[in-house]
Amino acid sequence: MDVKIEPSWKAVLQSEFDKPYFELLTSFVRNEYAHTTIFPPAKLIFNAFDQCPFNQVKVVIIGQDPYHGVGQAHGLCFSVNDGVDFPPSLINIFKEIERDLQIPLPPSGNLERWAKQGVLLLNATLTVRAHTAGSHQGKGWEQFTDAVIEKLSREREHIVFLLWGSYAQKKGAVIDTSKHLVLKAVHPSPLSAYRGFIGCGHFSQANEYLRKQGLSEIQW
Repeated sequence: MDVKIEPSWKAVLQSEFDKPYFELLTSFVRNEYAHTTIFPPAKLIFNAFDQCPFNQVKVVIIGQDPYHGVGQAHGLCFSVNDGVDFPPSLINIFKEIERDLQIPLPPSGNLERWAKQGVLLLNATLTVRAHTAGSHQGKGWEQFTDAVIEKLSREREHIVFLLWGSYAQKKGAVIDTSKHLVLKAVHPSPLSAYRGFIGCGHFSQANEYLRKQGLSEIQW
């Protein structure tokens, strides 16, 4: 199957695109876009990959579902378009960056600036129905994004994986910790952020690890 995605990812993931489950997933997603409102816009489904080529990935952040409100999702987990109010989890991410690195809250919640530096902002499920959280779970996206994580773990080295919450931690169970750094904390949502996300220090730890590997740090 021919999928429009950044060329280095296309080479790595072509074997997934050719599997029967991905064909079924593609048919389901196309039908959904044809008949109802789906986020993100179709051209941005693979935005996380398009912004961050395979060989440039330094950090992986794993989310669950795209935002399901109008104008929010644009294919990068936790990120929103310019001019959109910060969702609660994103506010807490920025609060921890401020606490950890003394970087003030930015004017925009658009995290493309991270992606362009090598942060893969990967949701487990890449599409969702408007106003219906979890509506595209269990259709094949999870199998696809599991393969993404597995290929990064196997074919690359010295990547920092930030696993926030039990869902991301289960999804990251395949990561080879002998050649990658895995940092775990509770989810940044308001329900759990003050039980260990605020104070986790993941952003400074990620940069320290990258620096030790001779890689440039992320400007969070």
